[in-house]
Amino acid sequence: MSDPAPTGRPAGTPPSSPRAEPRTPARPAGLPSGARPAGLRLRWLVAGLVAVLVALVVGVSLGPVSLPPGSVAAELLNLFPGVHLDSGLTEREIAIVTELRLPRVVLGLLVGGLLALAGGCYQGVFRNPLADPYLLGVAAGAGLAVTAAIALGGAGRQGTLSGLPMTIPLAAFAGSLLAVTMTYVLGAAGGRRGSPAMLILAGVAVSAFLSAGQTYLLQRHADSIQPVYSWLLGRLATAGWHDVLLVLPYAALTTVVVLLHRRELDVLAVGDDEARSLGLHPQRTRYLLIAAASLGTAAAVSATGLIGFVGIIVPHTVRLLAGSSYRVILPMSLLFGGAFLALTDVVARTVAAPSELPIGVVTALLGGPFFVLVLRTARRVLT
Repeated sequence: MSDPAPTGRPAGTPPSSPRAEPRTPARPAGLPSGARPAGLRLRWLVAGLVAVLVALVVGVSLGPVSLPPGSVAAELLNLFPGVHLDSGLTEREIAIVTELRLPRVVLGLLVGGLLALAGGCYQGVFRNPLADPYLLGVAAGAGLAVTAAIALGGAGRQGTLSGLPMTIPLAAFAGSLLAVTMTYVLGAAGGRRGSPAMLILAGVAVSAFLSAGQTYLLQRHADSIQPVYSWLLGRLATAGWHDVLLVLPYAALTTVVVLLHRRELDVLAVGDDEARSLGLHPQRTRYLLIAAASLGTAAAVSATGLIGFVGIIVPHTVRLLAGSSYRVILPMSLLFGGAFLALTDVVARTVAAPSELPIGVVTALLGGPFFVLVLRTARRVLT
């Protein structure tokens, strides 16, 4: 009597048949083989919200004039309708909280969340752990567009970029989208998809090309050097709520689009063929997410300048702590990215007080060693 076919293969199926070992249908759709099956857990959501609240209170409390955190928290609660608490702050201190520091901290939360969300989205779209708005040339493209708007359009003539017109983020979006398209096309020139290493090299080349264009504009318009140079170093200085209101609609649109498609990023992680078999249109989803992430990056760059490494530090930290599914990475990157940048801004304005360090310098000091660590751990991906 003959033995049954091994491993559950139907009798008569040749061992070399590519469909002899079908995929196990028990795995939920949308999860790559190495991802944790659990979705976003309550404890991580609570941790992210707590990090945002802590960053908010700390960011408003610390500065040239230190304020008691308890009094600051009470004054922040007073902003809600129907709440009337005695914070013990003077009218001058209340003005510092609500008109000076709070807009700056909220802008940091928005920009940090956008940069981290965009970084996690790019990593999922390109299936590359090193993808980042900086390394793909997106920030350089947006930077060139904003520099052109400042030099040719006269924005920021008084040495500040506060109060930029509403068209600046649109120009930055066009520049960032052009940059990421150039990077993707150049990286895929050697094959159908291009390797992760080629994609990073293409991003470096595109960034250098766009930076050269930016340098040319500055040379031709020397009167714009001071505001552009201040912007290049990255800053969260704001004269009020204008910059927050400028970034808010773009941040809302980017967040909604990316988070609604976070499950599709898990599907794309297993490959385009498997994604099509699950009813997903890979290219259409990829283009939509690239556009959404580029829009968020452009809005962040136009408001605060070039702040690097947030898109690498935060998503990778979340991936190590909470899991590799993008259903977890993206919402947690949004929360922890905002808290990270708001707390980094506290370091930037207190470590060398009374002077203030550019926040881009602080994130670069933190992100450089972290990038080396990621590069070492991702060595097998780049081969």
